[in-house]
Amino acid sequence: MRGCVIFCGIVALGLLGPGCARSQDAKARPTLRTVTLQTDWFPQAEHGGFYQALAKGFYREAGLAVELLPGGPGAGINLRVAKGQADFGMNRSDDLIVAASQGLPVVMVAAVLQHDSQVLLVHAASPVKTLEDLAGRTVTASIGMAWIPWLKKSRDIEFALRPQTYGLAGFFSDPEAIQQGLVTNEPYLAREKGVAIRTLPLRAAGLDVYHTIFCRRELARAEPEVVRAFVAASIRGWQDYLEGDPAPAHALILDRNAHMTRAFLEFSRDEMRVRGLVRGEAARGEAIGRIELQRIRDQIDKLSQLKILGALLTAESVATTEFLPQAQH
Repeated sequence: MRGCVIFCGIVALGLLGPGCARSQDAKARPTLRTVTLQTDWFPQAEHGGFYQALAKGFYREAGLAVELLPGGPGAGINLRVAKGQADFGMNRSDDLIVAASQGLPVVMVAAVLQHDSQVLLVHAASPVKTLEDLAGRTVTASIGMAWIPWLKKSRDIEFALRPQTYGLAGFFSDPEAIQQGLVTNEPYLAREKGVAIRTLPLRAAGLDVYHTIFCRRELARAEPEVVRAFVAASIRGWQDYLEGDPAPAHALILDRNAHMTRAFLEFSRDEMRVRGLVRGEAARGEAIGRIELQRIRDQIDKLSQLKILGALLTAESVATTEFLPQAQH
């Protein structure tokens, strides 16, 4: 009987041991904080740093389980973040300044692009050479964007507007057409169609905006460590995507966007690198992720001149450098 007790005890320990070990392992593993980022379009190279951070485990190393939500026309990015349906969003700084002035509780915490990638597309043979040449013409654009009234005011010109359809068939077929686009996208599509075009950067009008990461003010107040971790891992992802091998990000993007191609991704990434859209200009103190509050003040001033702000606000109320790496404060 005594031998049976000893034997049964050994068996019991053998059965319980692995289970206890697994339980202890589970307790030892830190719980990841689930975070969602609402992107501004379907998966593309302009999201490459986020996908690189996801693919290479940078977010997981920072204690985050990140989900990247695709955007598109009518995604309602600002409202989704303001309502807590997404933790973070991507959008232009001028759009967020207007939204905050109208009462949305959002705050910019880092920059995705240091400079605006929006351009106007014209055919190579078009007589439109400068922004001033738009006077009296018709432009297909995203009606409601702040660059439109600012361009008219700063250049003292008038031009008609046609709503953006996000397609290029009409532009390709009309040699007089002028259409808003991104320097990282439409030039590639035009090249593929054999259509010679030129681009006029909208930042030349003087409203040079950031493309930013933003979140709810409440998230920044209640969980600053989450915001700081997400910003740091995202900046790391962008550095790796631009300077290293972009294959991990591209594999994820291609898997999630059936309309994307590897050649398109490579074109867009090259444009961002050559034009310094993400990194900016080191001589001006720009860097990946950095937000300069003086630039936000300048944008607020310009938007105030247009009388499109719901209420006056300060740069500090709509943007913060608190969550950037220490060297960028």
